[in-house]
Amino acid sequence: MNGPVSEIILSAQDVAKRFDTQAGTLELFSNISLQIQRGETVAITGPSGAGKSTLLSLLAGLDLATEGSITIAGQATHQLDEKARAELRSRHISFVFQTFHLLPELNALENVILPLEIRGTTDAPDKARSWLQQVGLGERLDHHPAELSGGEQQRVAIARAFATEPDLLFADEPTGNLDEHTGEAIIEQLFQLNRDQNTTLVLITHDNHLAARCDRRLHLHNGELKERRTAGALHD
Repeated sequence: MNGPVSEIILSAQDVAKRFDTQAGTLELFSNISLQIQRGETVAITGPSGAGKSTLLSLLAGLDLATEGSITIAGQATHQLDEKARAELRSRHISFVFQTFHLLPELNALENVILPLEIRGTTDAPDKARSWLQQVGLGERLDHHPAELSGGEQQRVAIARAFATEPDLLFADEPTGNLDEHTGEAIIEQLFQLNRDQNTTLVLITHDNHLAARCDRRLHLHNGELKERRTAGALHD
């Protein structure tokens, strides 16, 4: 299938999200629409409290919109039950979070093996070892998260994310807990692996410099998502 429609890996149409509070109904945003092509890098920026992480949760199928529809790899998430959405995420999506989300009782190798085993990958240990070597942690396989620096923990998280060969990678403030030098090295690696794997990257960030590296930048503010110019395409 080579038609342009097949290249749309993620789309949202007239999406709204509302919450019931003691003070009444809070509408975080409404009428959010977007389309993301396979292989694109897209930054979502906006002030604190604008709803960026909530939007990520909706786009990734972790949560359901109050109104509207979101389609991941051709499947509308609101038409799926919780189990089916989890299977959809397992097949198509990986995450890199600000707080790493590594399991403390597992070592680096085991943390990368786990999602591969969940997917039924037969050569999970070899694949996990290879990815940790790619991110420069071939000598740290047996180390637990508490024995690793913040940068090393994020490299484990990146290896875990790419090991499942996702169509979509969602990164939520991936350098938020790292110093500037370490954060820059992590981002270089993230973008390089993303290019190598032709993964679609959706990046939540407060960092305008980082957002400018993406092909597209979407800014969420006052409930509206607007496209802004980015220099990312100039770096390809």
